[in-house]
Parts: sequence; C-alpha cells; structure tokens
Amino acid sequence: MSGALQIGPLSVPFELLLVFAAVGSGSLVGSRLGRKLGVDADPALFRLLLVALIASRLSFVLRFHEAYSAAPLGILDIRDGGWSPLGGIVAAWACLLVLAWLRRTLARPVGAALATATGGWLLGTMILATWPAEALQIPVVKLASPQGQEVLLSEFHGKPVVVNLWATWCPPCQRELPILEQAQTERPDVHFVFLNQGEAAETVNSFLVARYPGLRNVLLDIEGSVSASFGQRALPTTLFFDAHGKLVSTRIGELSRATLAQRLDALP
Repeated sequence: MSGALQIGPLSVPFELLLVFAAVGSGSLVGSRLGRKLGVDADPALFRLLLVALIASRLSFVLRFHEAYSAAPLGILDIRDGGWSPLGGIVAAWACLLVLAWLRRTLARPVGAALATATGGWLLGTMILATWPAEALQIPVVKLASPQGQEVLLSEFHGKPVVVNLWATWCPPCQRELPILEQAQTERPDVHFVFLNQGEAAETVNSFLVARYPGLRNVLLDIEGSVSASFGQRALPTTLFFDAHGKLVSTRIGELSRATLAQRLDALP
C-alpha cells in the first residue's frame, strides 16, 4: 500500500506518519517508565533519536554515494526523502548497548522505548505492505502536448513508466526537472512522462523553450484528471509504474538523483 493522508491541500505520506507514530509511542513509553523508576530518560531518548536520524541518512547516502558525488551539498538536503530506516534502527540499538554499559539505570526505560518504536515500525511496515489496495493502472486518457498533438497516456507501455506531475510555478518541480531530464536521456529503458497540471499551452511552451528545449513527452493535464484519479494534490508528485502499467510506488515531494535512483532500482 502506498499513498498519503490528504489534509486539505497538504499530503502526508503514510510511511512518514508511521515513523511519527512509532517515535511518538516509543518516547511516551520510555518517558513514563523513566518517571516511574525515578530517572529522567528524556535527554537520553532525544540523543538516541538524533543518532538514529543521522545514521539513517548516512546509510542512505552511502548506498547511493555515486548519485550524491555530483552534488555533495545534496547530502544535507533532507527534503529529498532519502532515509534508510533499518540503518537508523541498527544504530539506535548499538547506542542502547553502550548506554546500558555506561548508565544502567537508563537502560530499562530507553530499551522499552526503543523496543516499542522498533516493533511499531515493523508492524506498521508489514501492514502497509500487505494492506489490500486497488491495483491502480495508467489511465486511458487523451491528453495534448503543448504543440497541440493528442496523445493517449496508455500508449506508454512495454517498459516501466515514470509520470511526473508538475507546474511551471512550482519551485520544487523546477529543481527536480534537470534530474528527470538527465534520467530521460540516460535511461532509454524507462518512459518518462511529464504531466503539467492546470496550465495553458502557451505558458508551458514558453517555459520549455527557455529552459528545457530537449525535454520529451510533455503533456497537458489542464483539468487535473490524472492527478485526481490517483488522489494526488501535492506538487511535485512522481508516479512509478511497471512495464504492465501497474502503479508500484509514489513519491510526494522533490526528488534528488539518489531518491530517483532508489525508486528506479525498485521497479520490477
């Protein structure tokens, strides 16, 4: 199961909600048990969370170091969603072992917090992975290019398809377009389709001529019918389909070279 909770114009991915729930429940358990035992576990819990976050990010960066080597400052830009939860969990449990040796009074509340958070995250991940969901397909919808040529979206088949929902006024969309344009050139085994949301052909044409004259497969979704069919309101949003047109995953928010590589690697 993939998707997001829609709160007005805000889209919050279920995976992010799961992390918040796991960390929140673990912190609550550890803090209450610490007070019951007469120790202040909150500072240790905060440090443990910080270590887990850093380790999670570093694990992801190491896995996709080649993608970050072209723009090293991108390592600091956590908006790309590049995290390795397992790396963070392993680091947190390693820190717990050190803490148990240095300050045994904190081992019990912090251990309870970590066990709760880890168990909650694992359970939630399994539920999301096995939750029955509608098998969404690339819709059979006729769209127009900025030049007026009509194209059926379902014509893109036979190999994986990446559909990017974007707009010229959207800063994150503008930042990720060069990455997607490069991927379109480097990955002929994947269809990259760019669906502009709600803008006139003249606006899109002027933008492309000035900045991305080589970008291919740009189509106009003036009514937002495609984004609505997948329940997506946020921009940018990128949909990843397998070669049979089945939706495999969704990325809500900006992509980096690394997070795009991660999603492409996961395509069957």
